[in-house]
Amino acid sequence: MRLDLDIIASKLEGLEETIIVKLIDRAQFRLNEQIYLPGQSGFLNENERSLFELRLFFQESMDSQFGRFKAPEERPFCQDLPPAMRVVSMPPSGLVIDDFDLINLGPVIKTSYLELLKKLCRPGDDSQYGSSTEHDVYALQAIARRIHFGSLYISECKFSADPETYSELIMARDVEALNSKLTRKEVEDKIIDRVREKVESIQSKANPKVRYLINSDAVVEYYRNIIIPLTKKGEITYLLQRLK
Repeated sequence: MRLDLDIIASKLEGLEETIIVKLIDRAQFRLNEQIYLPGQSGFLNENERSLFELRLFFQESMDSQFGRFKAPEERPFCQDLPPAMRVVSMPPSGLVIDDFDLINLGPVIKTSYLELLKKLCRPGDDSQYGSSTEHDVYALQAIARRIHFGSLYISECKFSADPETYSELIMARDVEALNSKLTRKEVEDKIIDRVREKVESIQSKANPKVRYLINSDAVVEYYRNIIIPLTKKGEITYLLQRLK
């Protein structure tokens, strides 16, 4: 992939629509808290995992066999997944580290997503458990792809633009200074404004009699408090591994 910051920013901007649409699709169903309770999946002899966890595991098991996790930004949530069953030829990424799972923020992403659902979905139970977990998985994977893509490629782009300064900060393990250098508040504010506009625009022609309209504030706050900070955390994690 060409490591150009403008191209990467455009890719991240494109992922915004994907995330918003996936969240809207999930919010068409009630919160359905039962699907997140261990031992309540309805699967025989399954007493530990929830329906949500099982749906995620089976989805990622299939994805793994198809080679999805060969892509640097596609980091799995589950462990003990089967190996790829097909030969996957990935183009050069331009990234320096070899083990992309060092920047796997899956556990934090999953926890934050489950908290987001409480603000996004209507409370209650509509018994649409299969559909709810299906859309959970698609939304969760879209969010993770955006965070990991930004973490890997933005950090490498910024390092390449100023290797001397970044190398000094990395060798000093100065996380605070790295965070400050990576932060561009004007860009973050632009992202937040754009996300709000997109949530409202995508829903503007929807019929509220047949479609539940999500609260744009919930998505904006999730971007501000979770997606952007986690991306920077991933960037710092990448940079701290880069010189090894």
